[in-house]
Amino acid sequence: MTAAASRFGRPVQAGVTRVTPPSRLWGSNGVAFGPDGRLHVAQFLGGRISAVDLASGDVEVVVPVDGPVRAPDDLAFGADGSMYIADLVPGKVWRRTPAGEFSLVSDELIAPNGITCVGDRLFVNEMRPGGRLLELTAAGPALLAEELAWGNAMQLGPDGHLYYPHMMTGQVWRVPVDGGAAELVAEDLPQPVAVRFDRAGTLVVLSSGAAGAVTRIDLDTGGRSTFVTGITGLDNAAFDAGNRMFASSFASGGIAEVRVDGRFQEVVPRGFNGPFGVAVDRGGAVHVADHFSLARLGEEVTRELLVFSRGVATEAELLHVTTGRGEVRSHDPATGTNRVRATDLREPTGIAVAPDGALVVAETGAGRVLRIDSADAVSVLAEGLGGPVDVALDADGRCYAADEATGAVLRLDAEPVVVADGLDAPHGLVVRGGELVVVETGRRRLRAIPLDGGPARTVVEDLPVGPPPGTSPPEPDPSSGVTMQPRAFAGLALDPSGDLLVAADGEGSVLRVPR
Repeated sequence: MTAAASRFGRPVQAGVTRVTPPSRLWGSNGVAFGPDGRLHVAQFLGGRISAVDLASGDVEVVVPVDGPVRAPDDLAFGADGSMYIADLVPGKVWRRTPAGEFSLVSDELIAPNGITCVGDRLFVNEMRPGGRLLELTAAGPALLAEELAWGNAMQLGPDGHLYYPHMMTGQVWRVPVDGGAAELVAEDLPQPVAVRFDRAGTLVVLSSGAAGAVTRIDLDTGGRSTFVTGITGLDNAAFDAGNRMFASSFASGGIAEVRVDGRFQEVVPRGFNGPFGVAVDRGGAVHVADHFSLARLGEEVTRELLVFSRGVATEAELLHVTTGRGEVRSHDPATGTNRVRATDLREPTGIAVAPDGALVVAETGAGRVLRIDSADAVSVLAEGLGGPVDVALDADGRCYAADEATGAVLRLDAEPVVVADGLDAPHGLVVRGGELVVVETGRRRLRAIPLDGGPARTVVEDLPVGPPPGTSPPEPDPSSGVTMQPRAFAGLALDPSGDLLVAADGEGSVLRVPR
């Protein structure tokens, strides 16, 4: 199998090591076999589609970033070999011919996701409350079913019905492909995200939860069985000619062959969607906020689902997390419970713990830095900033902020004081001894800034942070109200030995920079 390669196409600087390898698939969502026999994988977070050779594990990008497709979540192939793509956030459906030419099929949907072809016919459903299932025809969309409780991956069954999930109500429904009343097929399913049929006609339902459950249903008898894979955040699956099931994961990417007893073998190893925030607990364990999950690094990476996680800080046994939903949470990994500390914030990102136990949060979208005390009272430490991304505190409890918009690192006294300026998109920030260390994503390097006002120095260069050269991923767009692609955030942490850990969001790895 081909070794993981960075999207930057070059090794890291001497002395820097990868704690985890680069991601080969930037998340993995819809999957379908193409006419060439390869498994094609839509990557919503990566804004691209890749083709996987299942025999070798080789991955080739076939729909790159910076094309017309911005947020591909599912795909299907028509009878002529054309690829049809559900572009979730922009609300569009695209056709890509075998020659690689794109044309817009429809822009009349909201959050299109599940997509399937039946001969020359194309069907799409919407992932939203009150969603629709539509056939896209030359005359325009034709309604087959409505009031879907979040649709997703669907498929034609052996009885001529389209089968599709209601993700929010734990149900599978079906509707005749030529029109008619929709009817309930199965219920009490755990978070059904994809409906598939194996080569024998058995209904297979994937669940999106932490356990990675798969339910098999015999349509003739109604009998069902469920097995657990342990693949967090299953998203979709496809069966090859030998009836082998290959599954994707929105939470951790990769492609795995899943057997009926729950065992699986990775064809493309799982990896990070970001990573974004990174923190080290008092035992030295590394924790990563990875958009759809919190990950803990060890002999193997373990994950807990925590949707839209952004920044992370550790305190005793707790993980304090900011989310893309505008929340701050204190998460207990031992119990899986969450205490909500603040809500309705505008893009909270970096987070740190003050000496008195209060949480300090960079509210990027509002240009503020906040303090949350033990009683969850929120106060403003600084406002009127350009775009604070991360925060750090020194041994005396003084607070510092990295402001991406102004290119400055600030000390938050009664009035903010510029400690360093002229930086290009500073992100992750920590205090190490008498220095502030910051990830300067625009120049892809770490800069050390003495607290006593001495000259700054470069710690390491050529870091794979930020978008790879020649690409410009879209800005996050929360307007759909359904989901979004996250804003870039390259976090930074300090481990007990004094080494630095960098969230290399440009290639999907965690890097260690020795002291």
